[in-house]
Amino acid sequence: MFLMRKYLFSAGLALLVATVSLPVVMAPQPAVASEIKYIVNDVPITSYDIQRRAAFLKLQKRKGNAGEDMIEQTIKLAEMKRLNVRITDQQVADAYARFAASNKLKPAQMDQILAQAGVTSSHFKEFIRTQMGWNQALSRRFRSEAGGGMTEQDVVRKMLQNGGNKPTATEYMLQQVIFVVPAAQRGAIMAKRKREAEAMRGRFNGCESTRQFAQGLIDVTVRDLGRVIAPQLPPEWADQIKKTKTGGATTVRETDRGVEFIGICSAREVSDDKVAQLVFQNESTGAGGDKQAEELSKKYLAELRTKARVVQR
Repeated sequence: MFLMRKYLFSAGLALLVATVSLPVVMAPQPAVASEIKYIVNDVPITSYDIQRRAAFLKLQKRKGNAGEDMIEQTIKLAEMKRLNVRITDQQVADAYARFAASNKLKPAQMDQILAQAGVTSSHFKEFIRTQMGWNQALSRRFRSEAGGGMTEQDVVRKMLQNGGNKPTATEYMLQQVIFVVPAAQRGAIMAKRKREAEAMRGRFNGCESTRQFAQGLIDVTVRDLGRVIAPQLPPEWADQIKKTKTGGATTVRETDRGVEFIGICSAREVSDDKVAQLVFQNESTGAGGDKQAEELSKKYLAELRTKARVVQR
Protein backbone atom coordinates (compact mmCIF):
# COMPACT_ATOMS: atom_id res chain seq x y z
CA MET A 1 0.00 0.00 0.00
CA PHE A 2 0.91 3.65 0.16
CA LEU A 3 4.39 4.09 1.63
CA MET A 4 3.73 7.62 2.84
CA ARG A 5 1.55 6.16 5.59
CA LYS A 6 4.51 5.00 7.67
CA TYR A 7 6.33 8.32 7.39
CA LEU A 8 3.43 10.57 8.27
CA PHE A 9 2.09 8.49 11.12
CA SER A 10 5.31 7.49 12.85
CA ALA A 11 6.94 10.90 12.55
CA GLY A 12 3.88 12.67 13.90
CA LEU A 13 3.53 10.38 16.90
CA ALA A 14 7.12 10.43 18.11
CA LEU A 15 6.20 11.31 21.68
CA LEU A 16 8.93 11.14 24.29
CA VAL A 17 6.73 9.48 26.90
CA ALA A 18 9.76 8.27 28.84
CA THR A 19 10.27 11.82 30.05
CA VAL A 20 7.10 11.57 32.14
CA SER A 21 7.14 9.24 35.12
CA LEU A 22 4.35 7.08 36.47
CA PRO A 23 2.43 6.96 38.71
CA VAL A 24 1.02 10.46 38.40
CA VAL A 25 -0.85 12.32 41.13
CA MET A 26 -3.10 14.83 39.42
CA ALA A 27 -3.59 18.13 41.18
CA PRO A 28 -6.79 20.10 40.53
CA GLN A 29 -6.28 22.44 37.60
CA PRO A 30 -7.58 26.00 37.88
CA ALA A 31 -10.15 27.06 35.31
CA VAL A 32 -8.52 28.95 32.46
CA ALA A 33 -10.45 31.42 30.34
CA SER A 34 -10.34 30.56 26.65
CA GLU A 35 -10.66 33.06 23.84
CA ILE A 36 -10.74 32.77 20.06
CA LYS A 37 -7.34 33.53 18.54
CA TYR A 38 -7.90 32.55 14.90
CA ILE A 39 -10.81 31.73 12.62
CA VAL A 40 -9.84 29.37 9.79
CA ASN A 41 -12.49 28.74 7.15
CA ASP A 42 -15.14 29.70 9.73
CA VAL A 43 -13.69 27.28 12.32
CA PRO A 44 -12.44 28.93 15.53
CA ILE A 45 -9.08 28.13 17.13
CA THR A 46 -8.98 29.08 20.79
CA SER A 47 -6.20 29.94 23.18
CA TYR A 48 -6.97 26.63 24.93
CA ASP A 49 -6.31 24.73 21.67
CA ILE A 50 -3.02 26.56 21.21
CA GLN A 51 -1.94 25.90 24.80
CA ARG A 52 -2.57 22.16 24.32
CA ARG A 53 -0.55 22.18 21.08
CA ALA A 54 2.31 24.07 22.74
CA ALA A 55 2.40 21.40 25.45
CA PHE A 56 2.34 18.71 22.76
CA LEU A 57 5.30 20.25 20.94
CA LYS A 58 7.19 20.46 24.24
CA LEU A 59 6.47 16.81 25.01
CA GLN A 60 7.81 15.85 21.59
CA LYS A 61 10.81 18.16 22.08
CA ARG A 62 9.91 19.58 18.69
CA LYS A 63 10.33 23.22 17.73
CA GLY A 64 7.39 24.96 16.16
CA ASN A 65 4.74 27.62 16.48
CA ALA A 66 1.69 26.18 18.25
CA GLY A 67 -0.69 28.64 16.62
CA GLU A 68 0.59 27.85 13.12
CA ASP A 69 0.42 24.15 13.92
CA MET A 70 -3.26 24.46 14.83
CA ILE A 71 -3.98 26.52 11.70
CA GLU A 72 -2.43 23.80 9.55
CA GLN A 73 -4.38 21.08 11.36
CA THR A 74 -7.64 22.96 10.82
CA ILE A 75 -6.87 23.38 7.12
CA LYS A 76 -6.15 19.65 6.81
CA LEU A 77 -9.42 18.79 8.55
CA ALA A 78 -11.28 21.06 6.11
CA GLU A 79 -9.69 19.28 3.15
CA MET A 80 -10.57 15.89 4.65
CA LYS A 81 -14.18 17.05 4.90
CA ARG A 82 -14.16 18.26 1.29
CA LEU A 83 -12.86 14.88 0.12
CA ASN A 84 -15.33 13.03 2.37
CA VAL A 85 -12.45 11.35 4.23
CA ARG A 86 -13.92 10.05 7.48
CA ILE A 87 -11.83 8.66 10.33
CA THR A 88 -14.11 7.06 12.89
CA ASP A 89 -13.77 7.37 16.65
CA GLN A 90 -13.07 3.63 16.77
CA GLN A 91 -10.18 3.96 14.31
CA VAL A 92 -8.73 6.74 16.43
CA ALA A 93 -9.20 4.74 19.63
CA ASP A 94 -7.51 1.70 18.06
CA ALA A 95 -4.55 3.80 16.91
CA TYR A 96 -4.29 5.40 20.36
CA ALA A 97 -4.27 1.98 22.02
CA ARG A 98 -1.62 0.69 19.60
CA PHE A 99 0.55 3.70 20.30
CA ALA A 100 0.21 3.22 24.04
CA ALA A 101 1.07 -0.48 23.69
CA SER A 102 4.14 0.36 21.59
CA ASN A 103 5.35 2.38 24.59
CA LYS A 104 4.49 -0.49 26.99
CA LEU A 105 1.59 1.49 28.41
CA LYS A 106 -2.13 0.99 28.81
CA PRO A 107 -4.46 3.64 27.34
CA ALA A 108 -5.34 4.82 30.86
CA GLN A 109 -1.65 5.38 31.58
CA MET A 110 -1.31 7.32 28.34
CA ASP A 111 -4.28 9.44 29.42
CA GLN A 112 -2.44 10.19 32.65
CA ILE A 113 0.82 11.11 30.97
CA LEU A 114 -0.85 13.41 28.48
CA ALA A 115 -2.91 15.08 31.20
CA GLN A 116 0.18 15.64 33.35
CA ALA A 117 1.99 17.15 30.37
CA GLY A 118 -0.91 19.53 29.68
CA VAL A 119 -1.71 17.93 26.32
CA THR A 120 -4.84 15.88 27.19
CA SER A 121 -5.82 12.65 25.45
CA SER A 122 -8.59 14.37 23.48
CA HIS A 123 -6.11 16.78 21.89
CA PHE A 124 -3.76 13.94 20.99
CA LYS A 125 -6.61 11.88 19.54
CA GLU A 126 -7.68 14.75 17.32
CA PHE A 127 -4.07 14.97 16.14
CA ILE A 128 -4.17 11.24 15.33
CA ARG A 129 -7.45 11.68 13.42
CA THR A 130 -5.90 14.46 11.36
CA GLN A 131 -2.75 12.47 10.61
CA MET A 132 -4.74 9.44 9.46
CA GLY A 133 -7.10 11.50 7.31
CA TRP A 134 -4.36 13.67 5.84
CA ASN A 135 -2.52 10.52 4.84
CA GLN A 136 -5.57 9.39 2.86
CA ALA A 137 -5.83 12.81 1.23
CA LEU A 138 -2.16 12.62 0.26
CA SER A 139 -2.67 9.13 -1.14
CA ARG A 140 -5.35 10.42 -3.48
CA ARG A 141 -3.23 13.38 -4.57
CA PHE A 142 -0.20 11.18 -5.17
CA ARG A 143 -2.15 8.66 -7.24
CA SER A 144 -3.60 11.44 -9.36
CA GLU A 145 -0.09 12.75 -10.08
CA ALA A 146 1.64 9.37 -10.47
CA GLY A 147 0.03 7.84 -13.50
CA GLY A 148 -3.52 8.84 -12.65
CA GLY A 149 -3.97 10.50 -16.03
CA MET A 150 -2.82 7.42 -17.95
CA THR A 151 -5.31 4.95 -19.36
CA GLU A 152 -5.09 1.29 -18.41
CA GLN A 153 -3.76 0.49 -21.88
CA ASP A 154 -1.10 3.24 -21.58
CA VAL A 155 0.12 1.74 -18.32
CA VAL A 156 0.37 -1.78 -19.74
CA ARG A 157 2.26 -0.47 -22.78
CA LYS A 158 4.68 1.44 -20.54
CA MET A 159 5.32 -1.63 -18.36
CA LEU A 160 5.97 -3.87 -21.36
CA GLN A 161 8.25 -1.29 -22.96
CA ASN A 162 10.31 -1.21 -19.76
CA GLY A 163 10.75 -4.97 -19.89
CA GLY A 164 8.18 -5.80 -17.24
CA ASN A 165 5.43 -8.39 -17.28
CA LYS A 166 1.77 -7.66 -16.82
CA PRO A 167 1.30 -8.02 -13.03
CA THR A 168 -1.20 -10.16 -11.17
CA ALA A 169 -3.21 -9.37 -8.08
CA THR A 170 -5.85 -11.05 -5.96
CA GLU A 171 -9.42 -10.23 -6.92
CA TYR A 172 -11.95 -10.58 -4.11
CA MET A 173 -15.71 -10.85 -4.17
CA LEU A 174 -16.80 -9.45 -0.82
CA GLN A 175 -19.94 -9.14 1.25
CA GLN A 176 -20.33 -6.58 4.03
CA VAL A 177 -22.59 -7.26 7.00
CA ILE A 178 -23.55 -4.26 9.13
CA PHE A 179 -25.35 -4.41 12.46
CA VAL A 180 -26.57 -0.84 12.58
CA VAL A 181 -26.16 1.06 15.86
CA PRO A 182 -27.65 4.59 15.97
CA ALA A 183 -25.19 7.13 17.36
CA ALA A 184 -27.50 8.01 20.24
CA GLN A 185 -27.66 4.35 21.34
CA ARG A 186 -24.02 3.31 21.03
CA GLY A 187 -23.41 3.18 24.76
CA ALA A 188 -26.64 1.34 25.49
CA ILE A 189 -26.71 -1.40 22.85
CA MET A 190 -23.20 -1.72 21.40
CA ALA A 191 -22.26 -4.75 23.51
CA LYS A 192 -25.51 -6.51 22.57
CA ARG A 193 -24.99 -5.80 18.85
CA LYS A 194 -21.44 -7.13 19.07
CA ARG A 195 -22.70 -10.40 20.50
CA GLU A 196 -25.28 -10.67 17.71
CA ALA A 197 -22.63 -9.97 15.07
CA GLU A 198 -20.25 -12.51 16.58
CA ALA A 199 -23.01 -15.13 16.58
CA MET A 200 -23.79 -14.53 12.91
CA ARG A 201 -20.12 -14.49 11.98
CA GLY A 202 -19.73 -17.85 13.71
CA ARG A 203 -22.38 -19.31 11.40
CA PHE A 204 -20.94 -17.72 8.26
CA ASN A 205 -19.90 -20.34 5.71
CA GLY A 206 -20.15 -18.49 2.41
CA CYS A 207 -22.01 -15.55 0.93
CA GLU A 208 -25.01 -17.50 -0.42
CA SER A 209 -26.69 -17.94 2.96
CA THR A 210 -25.94 -14.56 4.57
CA ARG A 211 -29.28 -12.96 3.81
CA GLN A 212 -31.06 -16.02 5.09
CA PHE A 213 -29.20 -15.73 8.40
CA ALA A 214 -30.03 -12.01 8.53
CA GLN A 215 -33.77 -12.60 8.24
CA GLY A 216 -35.53 -11.81 11.47
CA LEU A 217 -32.63 -9.73 12.80
CA ILE A 218 -33.35 -6.07 13.42
CA ASP A 219 -31.35 -3.38 11.59
CA VAL A 220 -28.93 -5.71 9.80
CA THR A 221 -27.73 -4.71 6.32
CA VAL A 222 -26.05 -7.10 3.88
CA ARG A 223 -24.16 -5.48 1.00
CA ASP A 224 -22.54 -7.21 -1.95
CA LEU A 225 -19.39 -5.17 -2.61
CA GLY A 226 -18.63 -6.81 -5.94
CA ARG A 227 -15.18 -7.07 -7.49
CA VAL A 228 -12.43 -5.56 -5.35
CA ILE A 229 -8.77 -5.92 -6.35
CA ALA A 230 -6.22 -6.19 -3.52
CA PRO A 231 -4.70 -2.69 -3.99
CA GLN A 232 -8.20 -1.22 -3.68
CA LEU A 233 -9.02 -2.79 -0.31
CA PRO A 234 -9.86 -0.25 2.42
CA PRO A 235 -6.78 0.10 4.68
CA GLU A 236 -8.74 -0.65 7.84
CA TRP A 237 -9.94 -3.99 6.42
CA ALA A 238 -7.09 -5.01 4.11
CA ASP A 239 -5.01 -7.13 6.52
CA GLN A 240 -8.02 -9.01 7.86
CA ILE A 241 -9.38 -9.73 4.38
CA LYS A 242 -6.03 -11.02 3.15
CA LYS A 243 -5.71 -13.35 6.16
CA THR A 244 -9.24 -14.76 5.83
CA LYS A 245 -9.89 -17.87 3.72
CA THR A 246 -12.58 -17.99 1.05
CA GLY A 247 -15.93 -18.73 2.65
CA GLY A 248 -14.84 -17.17 5.93
CA ALA A 249 -15.37 -13.78 7.51
CA THR A 250 -13.15 -11.14 9.07
CA THR A 251 -13.27 -10.36 12.76
CA VAL A 252 -16.07 -8.12 14.00
CA ARG A 253 -15.16 -4.48 14.48
CA GLU A 254 -16.89 -1.26 15.49
CA THR A 255 -17.35 1.44 12.85
CA ASP A 256 -19.25 4.71 12.66
CA ARG A 257 -22.24 2.74 11.32
CA GLY A 258 -22.28 0.17 14.12
CA VAL A 259 -20.70 -3.30 14.14
CA GLU A 260 -19.44 -4.93 10.95
CA PHE A 261 -17.64 -7.86 9.41
CA ILE A 262 -16.78 -8.74 5.83
CA GLY A 263 -17.33 -12.12 4.23
CA ILE A 264 -14.93 -13.46 1.60
CA CYS A 265 -17.13 -14.88 -1.16
CA SER A 266 -14.26 -15.78 -3.49
CA ALA A 267 -10.64 -14.91 -4.21
CA ARG A 268 -8.61 -15.52 -7.36
CA GLU A 269 -5.47 -14.26 -9.06
CA VAL A 270 -6.18 -12.02 -12.05
CA SER A 271 -4.06 -10.18 -14.59
CA ASP A 272 -5.63 -7.49 -16.70
CA ASP A 273 -5.15 -3.85 -17.67
CA LYS A 274 -6.94 -2.55 -14.58
CA VAL A 275 -4.64 -4.57 -12.32
CA ALA A 276 -1.63 -3.22 -14.20
CA GLN A 277 -2.78 0.36 -13.63
CA LEU A 278 -3.35 -0.16 -9.91
CA VAL A 279 0.00 -1.89 -9.40
CA PHE A 280 1.76 0.83 -11.40
CA GLN A 281 0.20 3.54 -9.25
CA ASN A 282 1.16 1.77 -6.01
CA GLU A 283 4.74 1.25 -7.18
CA SER A 284 4.96 4.89 -8.22
CA THR A 285 3.75 6.12 -4.85
CA GLY A 286 6.44 4.06 -3.15
CA ALA A 287 9.28 5.68 -5.06
CA GLY A 288 11.17 8.26 -3.05
CA GLY A 289 9.85 7.16 0.32
CA ASP A 290 9.75 9.60 3.21
CA LYS A 291 11.37 12.52 1.39
CA GLN A 292 8.83 12.40 -1.41
CA ALA A 293 6.01 12.17 1.11
CA GLU A 294 7.27 15.22 2.96
CA GLU A 295 7.65 17.23 -0.23
CA LEU A 296 4.14 16.39 -1.42
CA SER A 297 2.67 17.20 1.99
CA LYS A 298 4.33 20.62 2.04
CA LYS A 299 3.24 21.38 -1.53
CA TYR A 300 -0.35 20.28 -0.93
CA LEU A 301 -0.64 22.19 2.34
CA ALA A 302 0.85 25.32 0.78
CA GLU A 303 -1.81 25.21 -1.96
CA LEU A 304 -4.58 24.86 0.59
CA ARG A 305 -3.12 27.65 2.74
CA THR A 306 -3.31 30.14 -0.14
CA LYS A 307 -7.02 29.40 -0.52
CA ALA A 308 -7.85 29.31 3.19
CA ARG A 309 -9.54 32.20 5.01
CA VAL A 310 -7.44 32.84 8.11
CA VAL A 311 -8.49 35.67 10.41
CA GLN A 312 -6.47 36.57 13.50
CA ARG A 313 -8.49 37.95 16.40
